[in-house]
Amino acid sequence: MDLSIVTVSWNVRELLASCLESVYRSLQTSGLEFEVLVVDNASSDDSPAMVRDCFPQVRLWANLNNAGFARACNQGMQYAQGRYVALLNPDTVIHAAALAHLVTFMERNSLTGLVGPRLIYPDGSFQHSAFGFPSLMQTLLDFYPLNHRILDSRLNGRYPRSDYASGHAFRVGHPLGACMLVRRQTLEQVGALDEGFFMYCEEIDWAMRIQQAYWRVYCVPTAEVVHYAGRSTSQVRDDMFVALWRSRFRLFAKHYEPSFNRIVRLVVRAGLGQEQRRARRQAKLGLISQEGLAARLQACARVREMTYE
Repeated sequence: MDLSIVTVSWNVRELLASCLESVYRSLQTSGLEFEVLVVDNASSDDSPAMVRDCFPQVRLWANLNNAGFARACNQGMQYAQGRYVALLNPDTVIHAAALAHLVTFMERNSLTGLVGPRLIYPDGSFQHSAFGFPSLMQTLLDFYPLNHRILDSRLNGRYPRSDYASGHAFRVGHPLGACMLVRRQTLEQVGALDEGFFMYCEEIDWAMRIQQAYWRVYCVPTAEVVHYAGRSTSQVRDDMFVALWRSRFRLFAKHYEPSFNRIVRLVVRAGLGQEQRRARRQAKLGLISQEGLAARLQACARVREMTYE
């Protein structure tokens, strides 16, 4: 088996259908022997039934409870048989032979353990597809966004758009988790995703461990994938804000120095005050409801508690 594609879904039935259609269309003339595995995290929108009816060739696991992204990915990877394993979000659509391009790059670059494609938005516009590892500056810019040029720069972990436009693969800290391809040998050496990350940062931790094991990580712009971005997580925005910071603090504790952890918590505490003030201004302007304001303030309070743990 050349390639296994593992997709984890949660209440995005129509997007999942489009994603799976694009996978089979992309690979039908590739010459690759492949399999598709879907792990559904207790969706309430009949996603498993859709997969059974429309894609009977898919290997499907329908979880009774939401196991989280990392655990569900590992559930699929446990049974994957391919020499390469792709983790693919359901809110993606594969363009042309993108997955085959990623496999070809891996075949030609034996020191590479993990790759990601170039991601674009549905309207074809640019989307950052890979990032540098988190820094204090990135944390600061999360709460105090300055000039858009700074937000779009290496100071904020972004790679120049010219790198993507060049068409040449370039080394990165980590690809966005929407689409990643890992080498079987790398997976066996480094291990699967850390299930302590329920949502967010699992791909950052994985890329860190992969590079610590002396494998390289690349973005391959010739492989192009549409990414709708956050269609599952947007359903529970404030809960995901809390989950994001819980995962970030776990990542920092795992990979960063104690001094970094102390400073970043101070930065986050100050930033949360800014976020609460911003939310109150939005409520006054009618941009969010009072219920939305209460949920946002509660989410900030929950994250603030974490900074003292």
